[in-house]
Amino acid sequence: MSEATTADAPGTLRRRLGMPDAVVIGLGSMIGAGVFAALAPAARAAGSGLLLGLALAAVVAYCNATSSARLAARYPASGGTYVYGRERLGPFWGYLAGWAFVVGKTASCAAMALTVGLYVWPDQAHLVAVLAVAALTAVNYAGVEKSAWLTRAIVAAVLAVLAAVVTAALTSGEADPARLDIGADASLGGVLQAAGLLFFAFAGYARIATLGEEVRSPQRTIPRAIPLALGITLLVYVLVAVAALTVLGGDALAAAAAPLDAVVREAGAGWLTPVVRAGAAVAALGALLALILGVSRTGLAMARDGHLPHRLAAVHPRFGVPHRAEVAVGVVVAVVAATADLRGAIGFSSFGVLAYYAIANASAWTLAPDEGRPPRIIPVVGLAGCLLLAFTLPTVSVASGTAVLAAGAALHAARRAIAARRAP
Repeated sequence: MSEATTADAPGTLRRRLGMPDAVVIGLGSMIGAGVFAALAPAARAAGSGLLLGLALAAVVAYCNATSSARLAARYPASGGTYVYGRERLGPFWGYLAGWAFVVGKTASCAAMALTVGLYVWPDQAHLVAVLAVAALTAVNYAGVEKSAWLTRAIVAAVLAVLAAVVTAALTSGEADPARLDIGADASLGGVLQAAGLLFFAFAGYARIATLGEEVRSPQRTIPRAIPLALGITLLVYVLVAVAALTVLGGDALAAAAAPLDAVVREAGAGWLTPVVRAGAAVAALGALLALILGVSRTGLAMARDGHLPHRLAAVHPRFGVPHRAEVAVGVVVAVVAATADLRGAIGFSSFGVLAYYAIANASAWTLAPDEGRPPRIIPVVGLAGCLLLAFTLPTVSVASGTAVLAAGAALHAARRAIAARRAP
């Protein structure tokens, strides 16, 4: 079936996104999630070994991105690893990937919404979070092109703010390169836990893959867009982390409630504080916008296969988006954002997303050479890295994440049992 035909078929999504749009959506998911939300918890875990944790998270993310890009080119449909696991490993593994993604990324959405609230109006953070979810759900409902244009504006604004923070920090008299030295406080366990928490920040490239049904020339665009977005994000994160460490040091960074706010104050650039707060809110909004897009598309794919209510598989005849899935995701995220804790949401989300990418790497291992298989070492390192980082996260995150995955597996088994009894 041709690309044009697919775009016009009832119940399918329209291919409207080009290379710049795909890269920007990936950047909108990644830049903001970690810089404003995960840096301090990661510094608390790794201490002076923060940059080692960032490097390890980047290596695992690169392997995951490469595996995901090869699979997305092979299966350019909405759903990401839900589709890859189903096609390469079997229905159960596809279902488990989709379950891990929807649950984990719902927590990510809540974390980003709460970040908006904490920077915009700390005393009413939950209320602002709910309002942000409602507004961005409405934007997504109006069409993916509008979402891409808004994301482009958000990414440009956030990059400008981060450039101002890095410049102010590295040119100040408070910057001390000796604070980058790795001391005795950096343990292996702490570095691994920091890498797991920072992985939360890199996972946005999945949004490009889960939008595969809406990308033009996906076999060419997706494998290029994913590593490009990841590389730009890594460069930004390294610059910001170096700036924060040279001005604050590991201990002060770990203790900071708003790390980049603390950086500009310590650097003597307090006039940047309102800009940093605005940038943090805008960055979190950009991540939230792209997250809702990704979760709703995975929900669409699972609804098409009967793992979620079939009504969620509907595509709006005018806007060409999975409107019921988007509204359902928006409602669930709003409820979680009204009640969740930011730090707990990050850990829980990281566990779910690492499980999701473990299945992606296992799926990539099964590709044949003529199907675009990556070098064997890529899925091996990716799979091992995902499992290692997942089980070195805080104990509460590991316990709750394992329980949720087990509940999803039990629901799948129950559905199969019921279907078997009903079969003639």
